[in-house]
Amino acid sequence: MDGTLKRRDLLQASLFGATVTSLAGLLRADEAAGNRSSSKSVIFVHLDGGPPQLDTIDLKPQAPIEIRGEFAPIATRVPGVAICELLPRLARIADRVAFIRSLVGSAGAHDAFQCQSGFEQKALQSLGGRPALGSVVARLRGSTADAAPPFVDLMQGRPLVRNSARPGFLGPSYQPFRPDISHLFARELEPGMQKELARLGTNHSISLKLDGAINIDRLTERTALLARFDSFRREVDASGTMDAMDRFTQQAVGILTSGSLAGALDFNREEPRVLDGYALQATAGAANHTSEGPGSTRKFLLARRLIDAGVRCVSLSISDFDTHSDNFPRLRHLLPIVDHGLSSLVTDLEQRGQLDDVLIVVWGEFGRTPRIDPKTGGRHHWPQVGPAILVGGGLRGGTVVGETDRTASEAASRPVHYKDVFATVYHHLGIDPHRTALTDPQGRPQHLLDEGQPIRELI
Repeated sequence: MDGTLKRRDLLQASLFGATVTSLAGLLRADEAAGNRSSSKSVIFVHLDGGPPQLDTIDLKPQAPIEIRGEFAPIATRVPGVAICELLPRLARIADRVAFIRSLVGSAGAHDAFQCQSGFEQKALQSLGGRPALGSVVARLRGSTADAAPPFVDLMQGRPLVRNSARPGFLGPSYQPFRPDISHLFARELEPGMQKELARLGTNHSISLKLDGAINIDRLTERTALLARFDSFRREVDASGTMDAMDRFTQQAVGILTSGSLAGALDFNREEPRVLDGYALQATAGAANHTSEGPGSTRKFLLARRLIDAGVRCVSLSISDFDTHSDNFPRLRHLLPIVDHGLSSLVTDLEQRGQLDDVLIVVWGEFGRTPRIDPKTGGRHHWPQVGPAILVGGGLRGGTVVGETDRTASEAASRPVHYKDVFATVYHHLGIDPHRTALTDPQGRPQHLLDEGQPIRELI
């Protein structure tokens, strides 16, 4: 073959390139960051819609009925600590759990960006916005030699539609790897969100499969062809951004052909005993059409499998806690899913000797109103205070941080800001967010956090 690339060759290369370069774009982490020895990781569990503090971990049985609601508190393994009766498995492992009852600082935004970054959406918006923690980890700890991307986002529903796990000013090279899990976990979207997602186009998720016409034996030839095709773009690329494309493409090929991430999504490769441990057959109550089914407990297993595959940060969502109506029937369906999935994950990690290395953060974008709406039977948005649960990561369990007033309307003592939680996560990962800075598009250093301290009661 002469030195000229034929049109047919370019077309074949581009078909392969559509798969590989879409993944390669997520892998352009700075290879100069050589501090990747830590095996610490984090799993963010977003309770999509905003979980009610009064019906989860901060019950007020002495409050009037229109505030305390229908659920009774139950004792936990920690003396003097009670949580909702719909969380019995969590109650049995409460000695490993930290309950934060005074989460403050909510932006009141109906997405998950603050639960991904600690910041409001408007922070540094003129520069592209603040990056999600997973994107920061990809920038600081990622490498083109990794077999798995550092950041995988499994969030569906509202967090997916509103692209909550975004890289901000770091740019698209550090966006999360977002596999399509709709075939594993159905999540019906409201009509408005369906339109929002449609406007985002079809590139919000990435396939883990090669084009059917491509087999592994031909990958070397196709990759070389793609590299030659890319050389044309380099010739007109004055910025030099194409210089490293070959090695990013090689890593993308490595991930696609190694099968580690695809294998993590294949529950048939898990031990039946472990699968059974995560399985939840049914729940009581009434599922809203936007709520997930009992099978979504396996999202927690999927997160663990991705951590095993080498992912540093995994985010997932459980929907739909936006209970403006029928709060109690819907929670009778939702809370057992969280209870079973979370407790199974904690037990699984503990049995595997991984619990100290994996920090799990469970929370939402805000709490919900203390007073129940008499017309709808629901609780509405309440940014003043909300609940959060932290487990693992070597943190001190069996702990309650903060206290609310008699109606759980506001923090009465020890308020904990979203940024304090992120400072705690960074501490777990071995990163000092007040000394570590990333360069923004204008060449200025931006520290990972501008405020917030690790939660002293848990360190």
